Amino acid sequence: MNHNKHTFEPLAIVGMSCLFPKAQSISGYWENIKKKVDAISEVPATHWKAEDYYDSDKKRADHVYAKTGGFLDSIDFNPAEWGIAPSDLDSIDTSQLLSLVVARGALNDAGYSDNREFNRDTVSVILGLTGTIELVLPLGARLGHPLWRKAMLHAGISSEITEEVISTLGKAYVGWQENSFPGLLGNVAAGRIANRLDLGGTNCVIDAACGSSLGALEMAAMQLWTHKSDMAITGGVDTFNDIFMYTCFCKTPALSPTGHARPFSEDNDGTILGEGIGMYVLKRLSDAERDGDRIYACINAVGSSSDGKGKAIYAPVAEGQKKALLRAYEESGISPKDIGMVEAHGTGTGAGDQVELAALNEVYGASETGRPWCALGSVKSQIGHTKAAAGSANIIKAALALYHKVIPPTIKVSRPAKILREANSPFYLPKDIRPWITENGKPRHAAVSSMGFGGSNFHVILSEYDQYKTVTEWESGTELFTFSGANSKEIKEKLSALNNAESSSLRKLAAQSRRDFNAESACRLAFMAENGTDVLKLVSEISGQLDTKPRALFLSDLYGMLVSNR
Repeated sequence: MNHNKHTFEPLAIVGMSCLFPKAQSISGYWENIKKKVDAISEVPATHWKAEDYYDSDKKRADHVYAKTGGFLDSIDFNPAEWGIAPSDLDSIDTSQLLSLVVARGALNDAGYSDNREFNRDTVSVILGLTGTIELVLPLGARLGHPLWRKAMLHAGISSEITEEVISTLGKAYVGWQENSFPGLLGNVAAGRIANRLDLGGTNCVIDAACGSSLGALEMAAMQLWTHKSDMAITGGVDTFNDIFMYTCFCKTPALSPTGHARPFSEDNDGTILGEGIGMYVLKRLSDAERDGDRIYACINAVGSSSDGKGKAIYAPVAEGQKKALLRAYEESGISPKDIGMVEAHGTGTGAGDQVELAALNEVYGASETGRPWCALGSVKSQIGHTKAAAGSANIIKAALALYHKVIPPTIKVSRPAKILREANSPFYLPKDIRPWITENGKPRHAAVSSMGFGGSNFHVILSEYDQYKTVTEWESGTELFTFSGANSKEIKEKLSALNNAESSSLRKLAAQSRRDFNAESACRLAFMAENGTDVLKLVSEISGQLDTKPRALFLSDLYGMLVSNR
């Protein structure tokens, strides 16, 4: 594999916004990830009633064996703010309405609010959204009245009662009106954003099933790389978890009968559906730097592939996924050995996880040191499988991990899958948040995967932007110091630099120590200190322990340890 091919300028993620289960903002979503919040709950009655459709018998017709998922909380929406008449709300799909909120939030987060002047003609809106959206079903169901009439008349019910029943049934569904047609079209989610925010670039949606978000990202990236757009709003939209969608996934069958998605855990038994919308604003890196934009992370490459001829149209194929991975690393010029975190597709299905792990392992190769180097995770264990929006949930999680320089946890892993327990596995599953430390000042890189029914595979390579950013979120109020050298004497010399430091500068000194750390050095010291610590006392205590135990592994009240081979 050639890792020196990179031909396109990196793209900067300059703004983000989202709605996910138990999270109505980027900060809320990130807080839930860090705190390992389980956002899965039983289906609310606003979606469908379990007593009407649930049965643990997987073979029962027109029933489902799963009744949990990740559901969006109620969202405040003022139609007048968007020039929409209240009477038109019933004719516009929820996905279109909430997409307006998230798109504006992403632009605002990027610093491009409604009152800022910028060239709106070169801003594109390209979203991942599957072809079926919620409003189609009730509008289509109304058209079943000939069958209802025929069945009732055949049963001997009078014409008068039949017409009364049909009228009552019709009132239970949303009625057709002038705005119903555009209101039920998936592509109008992007079109409505462009219309209301006055954006003149390309607007369209990409349907690659559960890979839709990253398919949209790839098209948005090409718009920027070819200079057809100067800014792009992209991401994924999926607010469709009614009984029809549950039936689709139960009859496949892909949902967990125990009610939880456990990606890469030995006891996984299926996925869980989720709802969500995630969007981000992209610009060419040079333009973002010129304009002084805040940059969360950079996108280096998008690799995509199809599975080709497989066993079934919905069955994942490791060789197809491998192609997408290899194309991404080839294009980015970054080696898998330099990736510190993979946010995987990780649905929690037995076959899906097994195939994905096989492809990842083949591309990443065995660990040569006997220690895994790359964190593996899937946010689906927390929010469910948000289908068309799944890739956007992954991108936002990875971008925030790079921005804050932490490895986020993944939950519901009772015991890692067998392939992850092998001695030479390149991957580990982080159970808790941890600082993302790199060797010798190397930049941090992450990768994101999404796949979809029909054999669509996508893999994205991201990199941190500000390597020397010192404000991190791995542990509030506490700093991690790392020192390395040939022996304990060198460690003491480096420690002495802290003698002249003020407590207020601990964060910068800690960040510098982590950048200078070499994990291959014979002598290595790590300790944690709270902000406001008496620096002189701290150095004195550590130096004293180095004098008495220069070769030992030790733990102390300083929450530190020394490893010395000399």
